[in-house]
Amino acid sequence: MVKIRLTRFGAKKNPCYRIVAVDSRKSRDGEYIEQIGILQPRGKNNEDTEAVVQIDEALAKKWLANGAQPTDTVRDLFRKANIL
Repeated sequence: MVKIRLTRFGAKKNPCYRIVAVDSRKSRDGEYIEQIGILQPRGKNNEDTEAVVQIDEALAKKWLANGAQPTDTVRDLFRKANIL
């Protein structure tokens, strides 16, 4: 089963996340099929309080149409971006 979930990257105490389509049997930071977007919860400068979310809407809709299941966090991000 394909899931749409977050994978972590970035420096220590400065997390950034990729929104990716991945086989559900793979590890959190393992190999993924395709990157759909990016989430920077601390903003671009680490001092901003507002999170930065960039989602490729066409890719997200393609994976959802093909049966990929988003995790709860990704589902909330998609709702805020009016994709779901």
